[in-house]
Amino acid sequence: MDFSESRYRALLEEIFQRFPSVQKTDFATAYKPGLSGMEAFCEALGHPERAFKSIHVAGTNGKGSVASLLTAALAGVGLRVGLYTSPHLVDFRERARIVSGDSFDLIPKDYVFDFLTTWEPYFIEHGLSFFEITTGLAFQWFADAGVDAAVIETGLGGRLDSTNVITPELALVTTIGLDHCALLGNTLEAIAGEKAGIFKPGVPALVGESNPETDPVFDDKSWMLCPLTYADKVRPSLWHRRQDILKKMDLQADVQEKNLRTVLAAVDILKQIPGFKALADTEGVLAGITGAARRTGFRGRWERLSELPFVICDIGHNPQAVQYNFAQLRRYVEEGRCSSLIIVYGIMADKDLDSILPLMPVDATYIFAAPDSARALPAAEILKRFTAAQAAQTGAPLRAYAADSVRQAVQMAMQLAQTLSQQTNRSASASKPVPPLVFIGGSAFVVAEALPLFR
Repeated sequence: MDFSESRYRALLEEIFQRFPSVQKTDFATAYKPGLSGMEAFCEALGHPERAFKSIHVAGTNGKGSVASLLTAALAGVGLRVGLYTSPHLVDFRERARIVSGDSFDLIPKDYVFDFLTTWEPYFIEHGLSFFEITTGLAFQWFADAGVDAAVIETGLGGRLDSTNVITPELALVTTIGLDHCALLGNTLEAIAGEKAGIFKPGVPALVGESNPETDPVFDDKSWMLCPLTYADKVRPSLWHRRQDILKKMDLQADVQEKNLRTVLAAVDILKQIPGFKALADTEGVLAGITGAARRTGFRGRWERLSELPFVICDIGHNPQAVQYNFAQLRRYVEEGRCSSLIIVYGIMADKDLDSILPLMPVDATYIFAAPDSARALPAAEILKRFTAAQAAQTGAPLRAYAADSVRQAVQMAMQLAQTLSQQTNRSASASKPVPPLVFIGGSAFVVAEALPLFR
């Protein structure tokens, strides 16, 4: 079948419907643990995953940022690097991209079309999951394109994740937190055990954040298997330049300092490995890291969508991630970078809302919304639980509303921001009035629906 835009879109929609993804349904339906299906698929493809060097990245939080920063560092020293991440925000093709020099390319539509058309009978016969299909697609494209290396992000967990068929040059775990507990375990130790499943014999392992509860798990897993480093227990060779790097980085969330340390520790390990010697080029590494979002097309991480009104979005969705987000928002108010907060917020029903509610700033206006996902918690339910929690905690009057959609919530927030800005302009004695800040977050799916509204 010949490629056309309409056929491409129809085929993609068919794949989404026939092979459910977490963007269309819940994890329990979409998640297919185990490697046998992926191993057989790789064999049928001719083992494209063996055609390039790879770095494997797992973790509860920060793995997308670390994967993008590390990819940018590799591209900054002249390597052509594949990057496989999930989920996508706007375009399915965001999942697989090749970063070279100062720019990136998404996987071409005609390549996706030809691959899906060719292999769809195999998908059906062998009952592949959506993630197995997209992983095989990325591996095949990277191999055909002849990348020097690829940074591969796990989808969920590590031990049983479809990406765990690779034998990487470095196995990297960013952080461990309580998320996806129904599938990965209800304790930090259990979740760490799943993430540590990406460790391979003789392959250096790097853990970004040490923790008394999880260190024994990583230590036991690596014992007699592979060398293990904790990024926060070593001083990376470029760490003395961190303040200058952080000021120049186009990823500006406070949490990026932690991610930066992990990436610089990874660079120190990788530059000792054949194929990565170019990482000795310090200025190339730093140029890549400081422009990581632009070089890789990385979006949705403390991303500024508008200057006037002042709008920021972030996909952080669990207590560990939103704690950083809300603390940074409070700091913006305290430092006078914004006059007030308007928060557009939505969350998936399987997330720990009860642990998030106490972290939410009291002095803010909230507009709750549910994205178009079967997993989404209804906006009215978020509002009900938020109101009860805040009333019990502070007794303060609340400014909180429920919208019918993310689009409506963003429109309400923008209108409110405009009204508050006009009021501030009329009453401010300063020559440059401080605007309110609109924050959009709580879920990658909320951000995904908001991004197209800001062109």
